This record gives sequence, C-alpha cells and structure tokens, in this order.
Amino acid sequence: MKTVDKDVVIIGGGLGGCAAALSACANGLHVLLTEETDWIGGQVTSQGVPPDEHQWIEEFGSTRRYQAYRRKVRETYLRTMDVKISKTPLNPGNGLVSSICHDPRVSLHVLNEMLLPYVLTSQLTIVLNTIVTSVERNGRTLTSVTYKNTVTGKEEVVTAPYFIDATEAGDLLPLAAVDYVTGAEAKADTHEPHAMTVADSDDIQAFTYVLGMEYRQGENHTIPKPEMYEFWKEFHPAIWPDSYLSFFAPHPITKEKREYTLFREETGFPLWEYRRSFDKQQFNTPVDAGDVSLMNWPQSDYFLGNIYDVSDVEKEKHIYQAKQLSLSLLYWLQTEAPRPDGSKGYPGLKLRKDLFATEDGLAKAAYIRESRRIKAEYTIVEQDVSPDFNEGKTGKLYVDRIGIGSYSIDLHPSMTGRTYLDIKALPFHIPLGALIPTDTDNLLAGSKNIGTTHITNGCYRLHPTEWNIGEACGALVVFCMKNNTDPKTVRENKLLLTEFQDQLRADGFELEWPAEFYR
Repeated sequence: MKTVDKDVVIIGGGLGGCAAALSACANGLHVLLTEETDWIGGQVTSQGVPPDEHQWIEEFGSTRRYQAYRRKVRETYLRTMDVKISKTPLNPGNGLVSSICHDPRVSLHVLNEMLLPYVLTSQLTIVLNTIVTSVERNGRTLTSVTYKNTVTGKEEVVTAPYFIDATEAGDLLPLAAVDYVTGAEAKADTHEPHAMTVADSDDIQAFTYVLGMEYRQGENHTIPKPEMYEFWKEFHPAIWPDSYLSFFAPHPITKEKREYTLFREETGFPLWEYRRSFDKQQFNTPVDAGDVSLMNWPQSDYFLGNIYDVSDVEKEKHIYQAKQLSLSLLYWLQTEAPRPDGSKGYPGLKLRKDLFATEDGLAKAAYIRESRRIKAEYTIVEQDVSPDFNEGKTGKLYVDRIGIGSYSIDLHPSMTGRTYLDIKALPFHIPLGALIPTDTDNLLAGSKNIGTTHITNGCYRLHPTEWNIGEACGALVVFCMKNNTDPKTVRENKLLLTEFQDQLRADGFELEWPAEFYR
C-alpha cells in the first residue's frame, strides 16, 4: 500500500472537518481530509439539515470563517438567481428553523469553493467515498491510519503528527482504542439534575434520514407504497400521543399532545415551513417552480436501534428501517393525511431525488444527533450551562475557552424509549479541555464527539458550534507544531494558553459574548 505523509489528517468531511481544514491550510499546513460520502459538508449537505442557529447569529456568536460561509451562501443565490428579495438578509427558503434555510447543494458548492485554493496547490487533499479501516498507535500517540475507498477498494496509509476525528459518530475512536462514552451517564457520576439514575450506554438519541419534497399542486407524484408502510402506519410507541404517522406528536417541552399541519392553517405548527429550503415567492424562474422543503420532523425520527457500535447486519437493518420510515411518512402525506376540507392526501408532494443525487431520494447519510464522545480532559455538564446554576446571562466562563455558542438542551427520543428533553440553556462557552482526550496526545475531537454528556450534547451539537470546534482543532494543531508543544500542555500552561487564545481572537474567533451578557 502507498504511504503518504501529512501535517494533519482530518477524518470526516462534515462542518467540523471542513472548518478544521480551512484553519490548518490557511496557516500553512498540509492536510488530508477524508469523507465517507461523495459530498463534504455533513449536516448541511449530505444529511440535509439547514443551519440550526441561535437568535444572535447575524451579528455575533460564531467565527469569522463561519460568517463567511453564511455570507457566501447568500451571495450564491444573489449571483446566480433572479431574486425578488422579500426581506434582508436573504433567507432562501424562509424556513422557520433558521434565517438561512437553503438547498444542500448550495452549501456543497460554497464549501468546495472555500477549500478550492488549497486543493489547487495540493496543500489540501480531499478523498471522498473513504473510510478508515485501521489505526496504528504507539502508547499515547497515533502514528498512522489506513483508509479505503469504498468504491474502488483501494487502500492507502497516511502518517502525520496530528489527527482530528471529525466524523459524525466518532468513528476513529474505537479503531484507535481511545476511551469514549455512549448514551446516558448516571447522576452519581455527573450530578446533573436531569441525568439518569443508572447509566445506559444504549440511551442514544434518534437519528433521521432526511428527504426533500417539492409541492406541485394539482399534480400526482405519489411514490410506490414503501415495503414497511403498514408497519409504520400501525406504529404507536408509548411515548407518542397518537399513531406515529399522524399530525400529532409530543410537545418537546411540555410533552402534551401537539397538533401539526402540513401547510399553515389557523391552528397547528406548519411542518412545511419548518425547514423549507426554497421559497418560490422570492425568485423569478423561467419555469413554474414549486416550494421545496426538507423532511426532518418529529415523525421521521428513528429510535428503534442504533447504527454505530453494532454489527454490520444490525446497522444495515436500522438504516433500511429508518429510510422506510421517512418514505412511509411521505407516502402517508401523499395518500392519507387529513386535509382541512375533509379530503385526504397531498399527491402533489414530489420526492426530489436530485436534491441529494441519490437513487432513493433520501439524504446520502443519516443525520446523527448523538455521537460517541471522548473521555476528555474536561467534560461539560448540565450545571455549566443551566440558568439554575449560573447567576449571569451566560454559562460557565471557562479559563480555557476557545469559542462560544448557544442552543437549548434539546434531546430527541432515545433508543431506549425515553421521550424528549428540552430545557433552557444559557449562551455558553466552549472549553478547550473538551476537545482533548485524556489518553491520547495527538488526537483531537473535531465534531459532536467532544467531552459533553448525553445531556449537554443537546446544546453543543448544532452547526455553528460544530464549526467552531473543528476550526479550533485546526488552529490548535498549527499552534502546537509552531511551538513544539502538545494540546494538553497548551491547556495547562497559562502563558501558552493566553497566547493561543490571543491568536484565536486575531483569527476571528469570539471567545466571549458581548459585554452586556456579563452584566
């Protein structure tokens, strides 16, 4: 097998991986970035989840490069489309979940464009359709990884002084024999008010297979009846107030029966607008284009089994069943969903297979909310972000902070049958210690695999936070190599930590919220 040498190897081309690559390359390192699918971008591209962000994101609360990414998304629409701007800044889909709901392919274009200067000079090598098959380790140091192209079967070995696991599920951790946690911790271990009495490694949040739909009123685009349709139509879990394929679900906060609708009506939450990625009213088009929305709804959450740390047979079973759930929900909407006029079904819902360039029309990869998590130098607990444990307007002000973020503690139903947990969290800080494993010196966690608990994963897993985590990993590798030191020493040495934080600020990181947040 061919062996290549790099300064840093980033496993996983999601938002964290892309951000890490941008930071490392901008500072002169030679980088290898691997990606399991044929699209980089993770949540915003191959998984089909528009940016889920906090209320201040247009003004502050992310890195400069993340803001550049958002700006380039809007510029792509303004440059290539005939836009009738209904509001500023442009929200291409006018989706409720974000001020920048947009087509996954636009993010793919933008991220490739941002990385292009480094690809053109061979400073950055991106290998798609690639998984890591083995890792060589010498004591506390990773020495090389072997990766394989899943299409050709070709394998190569890469060596580097640093590695970043930016995969969606912390896939490098078991291969590298790095200590990690899955599922829910026990209250006796974390002292979190909402932790379980007994730890349960299988208590992992639902994952989702997203699909995209265009609405073509008056047309019939009904898909073939999915093989598992009857199963999902009869499915009525104990935590659900009605059949799963219905317009009713638990309210995430109150747990009371909540009514949904497809389109906006007098009552009920309009699912179509929730993650609408294209609002036709904002664009002049030469053909009669319809609105497009991405299905990532309560009724498409899959919690019958996990897809990591299980056998290949078990994994494939749950992937198949999760895809069948999403397709069954679409078929139910097309054929049986009650309409306000008393009729049934919306056959004009068209499955947009081109959105993800897949044969079945589903996203290229599952949206995984909860990853394997490293046993870190510092583990973020509920008390760090809860308003019940902090007097000010923000969570714990870590000495080793390397970024900020904000989101509620939002846990979806779990594989063990637990319902939602959605509770308040203060705007928070990201501690450097959460990115550093306790048992490995040259590996960093660059995605949702940082040192959170099952509880705090619920607020640290969103788009701008993942980006900040990954970008900080890239910057930390640069700093360590220039100063002939290691991540743990940077965190523990006050002078080095201060110098690193100063460099982060100079590079566009926000390590504190605006002054009024601390009054």
